[in-house]
Amino acid sequence: MRWKLKSSAYKRVPSRDAAMDLDVETPAKMADGGAPSWRMSLPHVCVATLTSFLFGYHSGVVNEPLESISTDLGFAGNTLAEGLVVSICLGGAFVGCLFSGSIADGIGRRRAFQLSALPMIIGAAVSALTNSLEGMLLGRFLVGTGMGLGPPVASLYITEVSPPSVRGTYGSFVQIATCLGIVVSLLIGTPVKDIDRWWRVCFWVAAVPATLQALGMEFCVESPQWLYKCGRTTEAEIQFEKLLGPLHVKSAMAELSRSERGDDGENVKYSELFYGRNFNGTSCYFVHYKSLFATVVFIGTTLFALQQLSGINSVFYFSSTVFRSVGVPPNLANICMGIANLSGSIVAMLLMDKLGRKVLLSGSFLGMAFAMGLQAVGANRHHLGSASVYLSVGGMLLFVLTFSLGAGPVPGLLLPEIFPNKIRAKAMALCMSVHWFVVLAASRATWSTSSVHNVFLSLCGSSNICAAPYFISEFEATTTYMISI
Repeated sequence: MRWKLKSSAYKRVPSRDAAMDLDVETPAKMADGGAPSWRMSLPHVCVATLTSFLFGYHSGVVNEPLESISTDLGFAGNTLAEGLVVSICLGGAFVGCLFSGSIADGIGRRRAFQLSALPMIIGAAVSALTNSLEGMLLGRFLVGTGMGLGPPVASLYITEVSPPSVRGTYGSFVQIATCLGIVVSLLIGTPVKDIDRWWRVCFWVAAVPATLQALGMEFCVESPQWLYKCGRTTEAEIQFEKLLGPLHVKSAMAELSRSERGDDGENVKYSELFYGRNFNGTSCYFVHYKSLFATVVFIGTTLFALQQLSGINSVFYFSSTVFRSVGVPPNLANICMGIANLSGSIVAMLLMDKLGRKVLLSGSFLGMAFAMGLQAVGANRHHLGSASVYLSVGGMLLFVLTFSLGAGPVPGLLLPEIFPNKIRAKAMALCMSVHWFVVLAASRATWSTSSVHNVFLSLCGSSNICAAPYFISEFEATTTYMISI
């Protein structure tokens, strides 16, 4: 099925029902003023990406201080307790993510951001003030619920407020913000061995960006798509004017009404994401909605699952061991991994709207498979001597770099583009829940170093098949509503 846009004249109308009768211009001729400026939407996107910064920060905040935390709270040497402090965030994130779609649809994107910041602020405070293991676990779990709720909403919001010409670039901000959060957490944790109870400061610092986001969202626009979906057409027009400028409001509203034609206005249920739904109405564009639902959700869940099964978590897990074997201190190893991750994310930001999602995703998985091959050779060819170690180190850095070029940023950007507005929030929640489930399952698995390399080399190849041209659609110079399947 292919959705195409028509060219015709139209008038701005105040009501949703009248807007449904409008035809739509092509994106290339959105308005007499040319393409909308990226400057008007940039501040709103930056505030939204604070949730990704917090995700990265909380992912790495306990790495350096864990030894000090266990000593001060009385569970030093208890590997189970230490593992729970690190991983209980994943359980909280899974729970928070399950409800993110309903929350984003129910109270809107802005309020969902503010709601996700609340447990992060409370959880950071509880973790900073606690004197027991139970208090630390409670604080980390609360932080996890915010981590699960925020990122899906960020992906939705950035897709819905960004001009099509820079949507890929803005979507890459999520990955960059996550990398910066990890780097900052490592830098903040550096003095932990020299300053007593410095780990408490590390948690207090986490409350600052969460508070800034909760306050900043008061000055950001609401998603026009969500407002339109709720029947608040006039408010949607006002938000489009703030984001795109007055010259582009008519075309944006007409395009939005075109995408919603045939919608019966009812809320979609999670069960409908699996078996689809038959729609009443005569519009030929919605005849295949039933198969569309199942197809795009399958694509989304598979991409997120294979993103994690590609081996990125194991690479980070074994990085300290591999770097230590060649005499590199752990702190320097973390810096090297962070630089590789951040560098790839910046390159992806520059290329996302030029090469496209499909090229970056396919190239990323191919590069990851090659890098994992280097690591497999290094881990299984000990007769090569020092060369095997350098193969492992080089392959590890190359793996992180190629991951951040496509497999890291693309799924979170691509999926809101291919999901219809009606199911977008709940579908993203479902796909991100699969992501957290796979991360949680992978964190409980234990393999030897060589088996990890071999298993995930195969998974990289499988992931590349799923990223092939016949699996996902390309969206070059189009809007979120021009979908080919």
